[in-house]
Amino acid sequence: MARVTDQLPDVLRDLSARDLIAQSTDLAALGADMTAGPITAYVGFDPTAPSLHIGNLVQLLTMRRIQAGGHRPLGLVGGATGLIGDPRMSGERVLNDADTVAGWVDRIRSQVERFLDFDGEYAARIVNNLDWTAPLSAIDFLRDVGKHFRMGRMLAKETVSARLHSDEGLSFTEFSYQILQGMDYLELYRRYGCTLQTGGSDQWGNLTSGTELIRKVTGSTVHALATPLITKADGTKFGKSEGGAIWLDPQMLSPYAFYQFWINADDRDVVRLLKVFTFRSLDEIADLAEQTASRPQARAAQRALAADVTTLVHGAAATEGAIAASGALFGRGDLAAVDEPTLAAALVEAGLTDLPVGAADGPTVVQLLRETGLAASLSEARRIVAEGGAVVNNQRIGEPDHRPAASDLLFGQYLVVRRGRKAIAGVRAVAG
Repeated sequence: MARVTDQLPDVLRDLSARDLIAQSTDLAALGADMTAGPITAYVGFDPTAPSLHIGNLVQLLTMRRIQAGGHRPLGLVGGATGLIGDPRMSGERVLNDADTVAGWVDRIRSQVERFLDFDGEYAARIVNNLDWTAPLSAIDFLRDVGKHFRMGRMLAKETVSARLHSDEGLSFTEFSYQILQGMDYLELYRRYGCTLQTGGSDQWGNLTSGTELIRKVTGSTVHALATPLITKADGTKFGKSEGGAIWLDPQMLSPYAFYQFWINADDRDVVRLLKVFTFRSLDEIADLAEQTASRPQARAAQRALAADVTTLVHGAAATEGAIAASGALFGRGDLAAVDEPTLAAALVEAGLTDLPVGAADGPTVVQLLRETGLAASLSEARRIVAEGGAVVNNQRIGEPDHRPAASDLLFGQYLVVRRGRKAIAGVRAVAG
């Protein structure tokens, strides 16, 4: 018996093969509509922070795949919904002022624009839901939109239900979010003939709010498609580092740190991440999976993943800089060839300690090892030096009393201190 996916257009078969379809209102009907001609699809991003993160990147790349499959994408930046915020399990959001949200709308709009093509037959379009929400009166909103929503269904949504039974409860402001998102879909259907909304599976209730509203108001059937939430093999949430979210903005997370996040992917996760976050063919990914199984120490899949995603988000030059810095820090390249912002970002990522390097009584290599945490004590640091394991700026140091001079500082302020091949730390020179 033929599987449903066998009858689908290429773009949906590709999404399915990459495990990017968690739920759909009617996959076969969506496939039929896509086969009949180009459709218009949208995905929304709320400006609840100054930047998108890699959870949002799943949606950006899904929309890019849909556009490559011959369909028209709409990127919605929620100037209106961003003023409210989608209810979270963790509790009520802090409401940001209108000027802050407006500034974030512009920043996020520019991020979305980098991933879509705005020329040709399937040209993308960016929209802001504040354009149709701001002129709407409260009475019109309640009469024309609110009357189509039933409390039972709204209360049954997982996040709403959980919050209602929590100590904090749920404000009417956040409770109304699903109505606003449903209204967005209706408005985009009317304005642009949009018949598909995509989002994460945690947004399923909001996605179907729109499909139900359109059916009630117009009698038409439209589609929703949810991608799975990406988790790690150990079951923990994907997309967080010790410093927080993995942001797409280079001012909030350096390209070097971004690259390192991907290069450190677990062998158990890397193949799935290649499917979701890169445009490599499934055959290429299968080959990388085989390399990971046979020679995991080479980390071929991780290197491909990190290079591809960093290039997508930050460009080829930033990726080359991150790769060069990564190699140079561990003695496989020239530290002098690494630009200062990349070096600084790399040392912050490794751990940066402020010390009076270059002063007459500045730290010795033994003290550097202890103060940076590469050695637990001065005696251990002396042993590391005696065994040939102390390296400063890729130069092996054999004398425990060696005191780096001001002339040794990279860009006049940094040292790269290494213990053996893999343990690394940064030092920034400060006045004694």
